[in-house]
Amino acid sequence: MSIQQVLGFDFGEKRIGIASGQSITCSSNPVTTLTSKNNKPDWAAIETLIDEWKPDALIVGLPYYLDGTKSQMTERAEKFSRQLEGRFQLPVYTHNEALSSFEAEQFLHHKLSGKKKQHNKQDIDKIAAAIIVQSWLEQNT
Repeated sequence: MSIQQVLGFDFGEKRIGIASGQSITCSSNPVTTLTSKNNKPDWAAIETLIDEWKPDALIVGLPYYLDGTKSQMTERAEKFSRQLEGRFQLPVYTHNEALSSFEAEQFLHHKLSGKKKQHNKQDIDKIAAAIIVQSWLEQNT
């Protein structure tokens, strides 16, 4: 099966940024940010998004330290990726997301050019997810 449509996840304990991506155009777009419920992913909302977007695969960003070592969040994101695969029976690929949130903040700061100094964390999370998807597409398609 060729991968044409993907959904990407910037996993966090409080919020999960989600973006879509298309291999044909090698492009990604922020979709939404979901808020976790009782420290657990909002599985019903994720299922709704998967039903709506009908992705061929899912991408989960793994937050490594800059020296390439794992953190506690790396292990939590790996667990989330295994849960996604088990629940939705779709291929799940992981991708090093080091600095994606920083890049998202820089993007917003540049885009808004000083209009609003405090960036919305929800915007940062979904843009970080789009950066993860874009990077994965560039390396894998």
